Amino acid sequence: MAASPFFIGRMPASPSSSAFHPRLTLQTLTRGEGLLGMRAHGLFGPRGGMVTVAQIDWVYGEGAQRWSVPAPVGHADDEAGYTPAHVTRNHAAEAAALESIREMGLLPLREDALQWRAENPLHDAGPLWTLMLEDAFGDFWADQAPRLQQQGWTLRVRPGFAHESVPVTAWRFIVSSETGELSAREVAAPLQPRAFSSEIFDGLDPSGRWLLAMGIEVDGQTLDVAPMVADLLRRDPRWADAQQVERMDPHAVISLRAPGGRRIDAMAGPLKAVVLSLLDLLVDLKRKDGPLQLSPWDAHRLHSLQADLQLLEGGAPWHMSGAAGVLQLAQRLRAAGSVQPVAPPAGLGLTLRGYQLQGVAWMQYLRQHGLAGILADDMGLGKTAQVLAHLLIERQAGRLDLPALVVVPTSLLFNWQQEAQRIAPALRVQVLHGEDRARHVSAIAQGQADLVLTTYPLLWRDLDLLLSLRFHLLVLDEAQTIKNAAARSTAAARRLHARHRLCMTGTPLENHLGELWSQFHFLMPGFLGDARSFARLWRKPIEQQGETVRARLLAQRVRPFILRRRKEDVLQELPARIEIIERLQLQGRQRELYESVRIAADKQVRRALERRGLGSSQVSVMDALLKLRQVCCDPYLLKQGRMPRGLERAKIEWLRDTLPALVEEGRRILLFSQFTSMLDLIEAELQALQLPCLMLTGDTEPAARSGVIARFQQGEVPLMLVSLKVGGVGLNLTAADTVVLADPWWNPAVEEQAIARAHRLGQTRQVFVYKLVIEGSIEERLLELQTRKSALAEGMLGRDDTATIKFGEEELQALLAPLGAGIAEKILS
Repeated sequence: MAASPFFIGRMPASPSSSAFHPRLTLQTLTRGEGLLGMRAHGLFGPRGGMVTVAQIDWVYGEGAQRWSVPAPVGHADDEAGYTPAHVTRNHAAEAAALESIREMGLLPLREDALQWRAENPLHDAGPLWTLMLEDAFGDFWADQAPRLQQQGWTLRVRPGFAHESVPVTAWRFIVSSETGELSAREVAAPLQPRAFSSEIFDGLDPSGRWLLAMGIEVDGQTLDVAPMVADLLRRDPRWADAQQVERMDPHAVISLRAPGGRRIDAMAGPLKAVVLSLLDLLVDLKRKDGPLQLSPWDAHRLHSLQADLQLLEGGAPWHMSGAAGVLQLAQRLRAAGSVQPVAPPAGLGLTLRGYQLQGVAWMQYLRQHGLAGILADDMGLGKTAQVLAHLLIERQAGRLDLPALVVVPTSLLFNWQQEAQRIAPALRVQVLHGEDRARHVSAIAQGQADLVLTTYPLLWRDLDLLLSLRFHLLVLDEAQTIKNAAARSTAAARRLHARHRLCMTGTPLENHLGELWSQFHFLMPGFLGDARSFARLWRKPIEQQGETVRARLLAQRVRPFILRRRKEDVLQELPARIEIIERLQLQGRQRELYESVRIAADKQVRRALERRGLGSSQVSVMDALLKLRQVCCDPYLLKQGRMPRGLERAKIEWLRDTLPALVEEGRRILLFSQFTSMLDLIEAELQALQLPCLMLTGDTEPAARSGVIARFQQGEVPLMLVSLKVGGVGLNLTAADTVVLADPWWNPAVEEQAIARAHRLGQTRQVFVYKLVIEGSIEERLLELQTRKSALAEGMLGRDDTATIKFGEEELQALLAPLGAGIAEKILS
């Protein structure tokens, strides 16, 4: 039975019961209410003397016929008890409302988890709910409360609610008829979601939804094809592989299973177009029957789908009735204007290269259209200069009527000050650092600064001060710092008030896709959904199941908001770098020590995996791998002071033989290690060899770092020992022409950051990179993992997306294999 082409259209949502009104009441409990705190339980950690709780109840009827019941912590139909005769419960609507609340992160709170000074005043208030983190209520009120209101919820807050961050234009005050006291405030006007989009979305709600139905006509009957395609995707794994889908003949016949057991033969061409545009929506296990839900951010999907289907039909128009709104949005996004060239601003202290001017133009484009993005140029391509030029243009155009805030790692604070003074001296810079930093806030509020600099460690400590200010632009430098979405600095950054937002990082994706989600959640909340749905729809299928069609869809979604240039593409004049992997062999007692530690680690890991599984054994696993890495670096790292003298030390011996010769040749050397204790051991050896060196680690005082860097850059000392934690970001050390990586790590971005301290804009000499790796050991296996990490990042950021990453028990076994065992076969199998 042949099928006709797809029919795509917009369908109205099912009407909800007019009598049903879900209600959310928020209250912040403090010591004033007698609260002592909340003890840790379940997924919740302990909290101090401030806990915000939510009460949820279902309200039916109007006026005197109004009746309410607390929402159950389980399913809606779990609720037992008396229901008035005039009330007909809408259990489907209750279940949908409860699901919305859970998707937004609210979880039931045990009544005995709250600790009170005296009697619990909420003992008869019904079930209580709260979020995992107290600080998350600011984002909940700003981002999720407007969505709940649009879904028909009534919102109330008790006096003292501590997280109101979106202005409310109208309240309805609820006064007790018995005491005359104010008991709550009910939002009587629509809340406006926190703005993150622009005039492109005029008249369109970015948090709204279009409903998309797909049908095929068979014998005059229209059948919903979405469940048939979802069934096909589950049955045939080829449809998750981008290369296999592309190789399919568009005229091939694909058998679909229709309700009732019928088989429907459809052409592969239209199916390919639909799958390559809508795969994640079709196979979402939590999707209910009926039309697919699309947000405005999905507009490009329909635009490309329409184009692909038109090509299949030989140019004939493809009918998409009812989808005009989302298609118009797609066209507006495409026609919003390409990035227009800009002239460098007057007074700029350097000459921008062509690609840097393009970067400035891209930031101007984002600002013009109210969008946000990630400037993800390779390390060493001058991201700081591009941002400063952008700010100078904003100031000269009169748009910088509010200051810009740039958040940086502490080690880069001095660098930003110096660069701002050199590149954009007209910008008035204010640094928020030091014990007396609070006294500068009033001057910033009075408009006496164009550029404000602060650091990630101070961001959450100074949050109250920063929330009192508003900014024109909020920039996160080395934005991979906020990769942990639950960290305090990450939560603080999301709460700051700014017209525009920008991330700067040479490594937007280091370890996993969750880091990319965290940055976009800061830039454009809701763009990639919530953390749970993102993990379900994208992270797990791409990282663990290798679905390259889904990887391509995610890449298409994020790439328009990422500007990434590689050194080899834009800096042809940059001298080449030569990488040399020095494979060293363990000898004698160092080799015996490695094998004994490996056997003990293997037993430790296997025992942990058997008892708790991989997900709950991370501490045991990392401890075992750490010991193996320490033996490879130097036996004395394992038990300093308790190891016998005269042990073989493969890497120390290589350094002892090689570094003096390199210095004598006139080389300027950066030596990196993950372990500061390894640097201490190397420093002792250099002193014995009478080789002068400098040290830059986390123990170096921030005020002294600039002096250490200046001495090396001026050629006073030929060798600097640097810890990756401090020296892996932002530093300009182009006086070096040699980089030694004493120990590899599984994350290639860490090593690239270290190498980029020397191999960057301004380097005039060839850079030699020596990687010290113990042959056949865990270190050699880490090189294989680096390849996979690189493939994942390149797939998302603009290169090959056919390789994916896995990290599981098989790879742990490979890491813990004996010296010299088959490496690539075990890891790549």
